[in-house]
Amino acid sequence: MLKFVKDHMASIDGIEIFPIISLLIFFLFFVGLFWWVIGYKKETIKELDSIPFDNDNENNDTLS
Repeated sequence: MLKFVKDHMASIDGIEIFPIISLLIFFLFFVGLFWWVIGYKKETIKELDSIPFDNDNENNDTLS
């Protein structure tokens, strides 16, 4: 089965560019994600970190 796919893919002109493009997309995605995480402000991270423990919000999920 793999030999059939391999022979079929080898017959396509310009197929060798697709692994390069997929590696580039993969690499750029994680570089962008890393940049986004590093660029976050510490105040915003602390605010998001305290959301589950915040008791002063108006939307309390109590059954009373």
